Order: sequence, then C-alpha cells, then structure tokens
Amino acid sequence: MKDNASPDLSQCLDLLRTMYLIRYTEEQLAEDFAAGKTPGGVHLSTGQEAVAAGICAHLTDQDQLASNHRGHGHFIAKGGDPKTLFAEIYGKSEGICRGMGGSMHVADYSKGIIGANGIVGAGLPISTGAALADLLDDDGSFTVCIFGDGASNQGVLQESFNFAALWKLPLLYVCEHNGFCQFSPAETVTAGTISDRAKAFGIPVKVVEEGNDVRAVWNAMAWASEYIRAGNGPAFIEARTYRINNHFEREHLVVQTPYRTREEVEKMRQERDPIIMLRQWMLNENLTDEKVLSAIDKEAARIIQESVAFGEAGTVPPENIGLEYMFAGTYN
Repeated sequence: MKDNASPDLSQCLDLLRTMYLIRYTEEQLAEDFAAGKTPGGVHLSTGQEAVAAGICAHLTDQDQLASNHRGHGHFIAKGGDPKTLFAEIYGKSEGICRGMGGSMHVADYSKGIIGANGIVGAGLPISTGAALADLLDDDGSFTVCIFGDGASNQGVLQESFNFAALWKLPLLYVCEHNGFCQFSPAETVTAGTISDRAKAFGIPVKVVEEGNDVRAVWNAMAWASEYIRAGNGPAFIEARTYRINNHFEREHLVVQTPYRTREEVEKMRQERDPIIMLRQWMLNENLTDEKVLSAIDKEAARIIQESVAFGEAGTVPPENIGLEYMFAGTYN
C-alpha cells in the first residue's frame, strides 16, 4: 500500500456524509441530555468524526468492531441505523438493544458491531477474542478495537498486545487519542508515547498526527487493512484528534478546577473541524461545489431528525425486561 493512497471523490463524499451524520447525532444528544430526554449519561465525540469515518470506511459487515463509551460515531460509521441508535439511547423497545443497552452499550451483530462498553479498556480483550475467532474461521475478515488514550493505561492492553502478537491475530488496535483522560490532559497521566507500547511487541504502527484530517485517517486504515488481510498479524494506529465536548455532559457539576480554557476549545473548533477541513479541501481542489456539499449536509440533517422522531415515538419496555438474558435464575 502506497503511503500517499487517497480516497477518490466518491469516497470523500461518503466520508463527509458519515461525519455529518455523526455530528448531527452528537449535537442532538447534547440538546436531549440538557432537556432531560435521555435516561442516562452521554459521552459525545464532536470534533472526532474523522477517526470513526476514516477507519470504518474500509470495513465490511463481516469485519468486527469493538467500541468504547464514546461510541455513537463508531456505531454510525460502521453502518448502524441512527433510528435504532436514538431509540436505544431514549430507552425504547425499538432500540438496537431493546432499550437495555443505552448510550454506552450499543451493539448490532448484523453489522459486525460487537459492542460499545462502559468499562474503560474492556473492548481490548473482547476484540482480541473476536480476532481469534476470525483467525480460526479463516474467512478473510478482521476485528478493529477503537479505544482512547486513557484506556491505553489499562494493564489489559499489554496482555492483549502479547496474545495478538504471539498468535498473529487479524486485529487492528486504534487509539483515538483525543488529548484528555476524563478531566486531565493526557500528558499529565500518560508517560511516553502510546504507539511505542505496540512497537515493544513487534506490532507495526502508523501515527496519524492530524487525526482530524479524514483523508489521513483513511490512508492509514488502507495500509492497516491491506497488512492485516494479508495474514501478517495485528497492527496499530494512533490517531491524534481533539475532544471538543466535555468528558460527559454536565461535567461542570462535578469538576471544580478547569483543565482547559474556552479559548483553546474554540480555537480547535474553528481551525481543526474535520468536516470543514474536508469540505475546504474538496473545494480548493475544484473536485465539487457548494451545491453538492450542501445537499449532503441537508440529507444528513434530515436523516437524524427522522431518527429522533422514530426514537421519540417508540415504546417504553416493560419493567421485567431487566430479568431477560440473565445467566442465573430469577426469583418471583
């Protein structure tokens, strides 16, 4: 795979559409949470859309994806239905997990989405096991695990690296490095360079310095997909992006000491917005025009509004649904 591989116009427009869908989803959920419409907390990924879009553009429904607590964008980029996502987050029976998973535990096996996870780093061993299944099935598919810089400090990362490297598992680790571990700048809680940890196990690495450039993420994923599908074993991508949102909505109620300035956030919003970056590049290269881009924008907005309406019209599941899928017996 050439290092300068780049998506063509059709692929760029698809990437833009995916990022718009994610952006409008997250903006809507921010409003919903503030209005008390979501029965649980939400962790949003505004500004990080390029990672989800660029990675998942190379995946099929047979490829598996393990996500994390900030996983709405991963779900959408992998082909998940926004309608069932909103219904799930609203706690409705029509949700992808029948209203039992909520924001942090969405899954859709038909799309290869084996689950987001509210436990930081929990997707690492799960995806390693899924990749072992891929290896045994020998059907050409592989597994992707997307996790944050905070999860890189979990001990299970080393165990997963060791197992994946020894068995040459068809597995891609993607560190979505958004600069913050909850309420702390990453450099205050993480020693060294995260990608170096993969190198220690002989796992090849690509670092995307501008992780808000979806074309750069797409390029790194093109390399990783080709490498892994050829049977070479695991690979690692570190995509450096920026978390525009707080760790979770309403964090100001619990965080007393600011860990970044409003000016910093606004600067990133203005200068490193992945949607604006891709739009501007296509216009500068005379690949398309504002009419085409505006149509994609409006279509995405319409899809999300229809998804919101679907979720709002859903039914509340019965209370005893919580007793389903239990390993142990239940008492009357």
